[in-house]
Amino acid sequence: MTSAPDIPYGEAMRLALAEAVAAGERGEVPVGAVVLDAAGEVLAAAGNDRESAADPTGHAEVLALRAAARSRGSWRLDGCTLVVTLEPCTMCAGAAVLARVDRIVYGAVDVKGGAVGSLWDVVRDRRLNHRPEVVMGVMAEECAAILTTFFATRRIR
Repeated sequence: MTSAPDIPYGEAMRLALAEAVAAGERGEVPVGAVVLDAAGEVLAAAGNDRESAADPTGHAEVLALRAAARSRGSWRLDGCTLVVTLEPCTMCAGAAVLARVDRIVYGAVDVKGGAVGSLWDVVRDRRLNHRPEVVMGVMAEECAAILTTFFATRRIR
C-alpha cells in the first residue's frame, strides 16, 4: 500500500470530490469516483445514487466502473485506475478486482467499512487472481471533511 497524497492523482480526486458534492446535494452520502484510462484520461465519473435509484449497488465506484466498461466496450478495465473519495467497501473493492483495474486510489479511510486495508483487505487477498496497486490518502482531509459535514447536518435534525 502506497501513501502518496496528491501525487499524481490530485486532478482526478478533485473531479471525484465534485461528484461527491453533487451526490450530497441530492441527499446521497457524498462519495464520488472516477475511472482513468492508462493515459490518465477520464473514462467515467459518478457519485453515489443509492437513495434516488433505490439500488443497494448504487455506490459511486460501481457506477463509475459500469460506465467505464460501457465506454471501453469491455468489462476488463486493465490499465485503468479507480479514484474514489472514500475507501471502497467490500462490494466496491470486489468489483474493482473483478474489473481488473490496475490501481485503486482513495482519499478518506473508512474504519467502519473499508475493504482496501482498514477493516478488511479484499484487494490483497492472495486467493484472488488479481491484486490492484493501492494508493491511499490522496486529499484525505478534503475527502473526509465532506463526509463529516454531511453527517453532522444529518445528526442535528
